[in-house]
Amino acid sequence: MEYIQYLKEPALVANIQKFFGIKLLNKSNAGHSEIARNTNNKKNFEITNQFWYYLFLFGTALGDEVFYSCFIPFWFWNIDGAVGRRVVLVWTIVMYIGQGIKDIIRWDRPGAPVVKLQTKWALEYGMPSTHAMVGVSIPFSVLLYTMDRYQYYTYVGLTAAVFWCSIICVSRLYLGMHTVLDIIAGLLLAILLMFPLVPLVDLMDNYFLTSPTAPFLVLVVSILMIVYYPNSGKWTPTRGDTAMIVSVCVGLLIGSWLNYQTGRMTVSELSPPYTILWPSSIMLVCLFLRTILGFLCVLLTRQLAKYSSYNFLCALLRENVDNLRKSENSLHNKHKNFVELSCKYFTCALIGFNTVYLLPHLFRLLRIERPTFYTEI
Repeated sequence: MEYIQYLKEPALVANIQKFFGIKLLNKSNAGHSEIARNTNNKKNFEITNQFWYYLFLFGTALGDEVFYSCFIPFWFWNIDGAVGRRVVLVWTIVMYIGQGIKDIIRWDRPGAPVVKLQTKWALEYGMPSTHAMVGVSIPFSVLLYTMDRYQYYTYVGLTAAVFWCSIICVSRLYLGMHTVLDIIAGLLLAILLMFPLVPLVDLMDNYFLTSPTAPFLVLVVSILMIVYYPNSGKWTPTRGDTAMIVSVCVGLLIGSWLNYQTGRMTVSELSPPYTILWPSSIMLVCLFLRTILGFLCVLLTRQLAKYSSYNFLCALLRENVDNLRKSENSLHNKHKNFVELSCKYFTCALIGFNTVYLLPHLFRLLRIERPTFYTEI
C-alpha cells in the first residue's frame, strides 16, 4: 500500500516534468492549470527543452479524437479493412471499459506541485489512464493482426508498437494529466483485456460480416452501452467521448456487413501471409486522391449530420437550439444530455458507415479504389 501511495504522489509527476525540462517559476502557484503556449497570461513555469515539449504534444495526440478521425479512415482506405475492423472493435471495447472504470473510481487528476500544461481533460477523472490503454490496444492489436497476415520483420512492428505506447504514456506524465499509478493501471488493464479480446474479436468479425442478425445486435447493444454508461455523479466529457467511440464502431460494422451482404466483398484468391509491395507512382497518386477526397467527404458528413440531427431533436423536444446548446452541462439537464448523445451517435455512426461503404464505392466509380479493399475478409 505504501508503494501504491508513492506511485500516486503528485510530487513524482513533478519530478518527471522537471527531468524533461519544465521549470517552476512560482512554487506557490504550482497547481495552476495553464497551457504553455498561452502568452496572454502570466505563466508559473518555463519550458526549457522544446524538443520534449513538441514530442510529447505529438505523443498525447496519438490518443486523441483528432488522431482517431485521421487514422481509422486512412487505414481502411489505404491499408487493410480486415485488420481495421478488428482493431477498431478491440479499441472500442478497451476504451469503453476504461472510461467506465474512470467514472466509477472517480480519482482526480494530480494536483500541486504538478504543472498542468493542458486543460482539455480537466473535467475528467484520471484513474485509469485511457491514453495508456489506447497506447496498448491500437498499436499492439495492429501488430498481432498483421504479423501472420503480411510478410515483414516482426521485431520492426514490435519496436514501433513499444515506441508508440511509450511516447503516449510519458506524454501524459509530462503534461501533468496523470499520476504514475494511473499510467501503470491503464497499461495493466489494457494488457489483461487484450489476452481474451484479440482471439475473441477475430472470431466475432466473421459473425458481424455474415450473420443476418448482426446489425440488430450491434444497434441494440451499442445503445444499451450508452444508456447504461456508469454514472459518476456529475457530468463529465467522458460519456460523450465514449458515445463517439462506440458509434464509430457501429457505423463501421454495419457498413462492412452491408458490403458483404450485397455481394461486393469476395474472398481473396491469394492466401496469407501476403507480400508487402512498394507502391508505384500511380498507387501513390490514387492514395493521395482517396485520402483528400475521403476526408473532405467525412468533414461534410460531420457538419451536415451534426447540424440536421441537433436541429431535428430540438424540434422534437420543442427546445430552442441556441438555448439548449448554451445551457449547462449537468446530469439534471436531461434534454441536453439526450440531444448531445443522440447527435454524437448518429453523426459518428454515419461517418463510420460512409468510411467503409459509400466512400469506397465512390472511389471505385472514380477508378481510384484500392484493388484489394473488397477482398479483405
